[in-house]
Amino acid sequence: MMKYYVVDAFTKELFSGNPAGICPVEDWPAERLMCDIAAENNLSETAFIRPHGSGYDIRWFTPAGEFDLCGHATLASAFIVMNILEPGRQAVDFSSMSGPLRVTREEGGLYQLDFPARPPREIEPMALVEQSLGLRPRGLYLARDHVALFDTAEQVRSLTPDFNVMRRIKNCIGLIATAPGDGEYDFVSRYFAPNDGIVEDPVTGSAHCTLVPFWSRRLGRRELTARQVSKRGGTLYCRDGGERIFIAGHAVLYSAGELKL
Repeated sequence: MMKYYVVDAFTKELFSGNPAGICPVEDWPAERLMCDIAAENNLSETAFIRPHGSGYDIRWFTPAGEFDLCGHATLASAFIVMNILEPGRQAVDFSSMSGPLRVTREEGGLYQLDFPARPPREIEPMALVEQSLGLRPRGLYLARDHVALFDTAEQVRSLTPDFNVMRRIKNCIGLIATAPGDGEYDFVSRYFAPNDGIVEDPVTGSAHCTLVPFWSRRLGRRELTARQVSKRGGTLYCRDGGERIFIAGHAVLYSAGELKL
């Protein structure tokens, strides 16, 4: 049997934010088994964490396979460590394929991620991006993910992507649509990764490794409040720290149980 938790991340309320599956283990299961568990869970990410020294190793799996970096499942993993595995703990260090990651408990029930910055570079327009989103962006950028910049938050909210076309974009891990905010948020976004089994991710912490430096430079501010305007939606409190970015959000436990393997 394996303990299994589901945590809604980047939200204060159940059934919003981004649900992540968390599996604490003493040692890594076979990779095929981790892939099968993630596919069976059918969440955008399932994280496996194991003790390592005073911290934890962490790996993330989408329904299609292992992923390089995931914000919401890291926040959810820290929530499980600080509230269930080691109650009262105030910080957790994770070792990952993207390097060291730290999560700290902050005031107001927030959990802050310390992640690497991945600023994008501008690239030439791509017809398939426009066709897949049904609207021409004003600019296109690339880091790990493609970033399509739009003029208004409403344009991003109203996108109705053609995922069959999106799957044809070469070397596209994820496609971010983003625009300035139109109220209490500095910017908004949506995230699509159909080739990784994620049609639309509800709230994507790792995408903000690119969005935070991008918008920090455009707006001339280091501290930013972001909203991912998916159907479930989520709020991220961000700070540009140069080579590192800081993303804070809330989390709430949805379920706790066991996998019978």
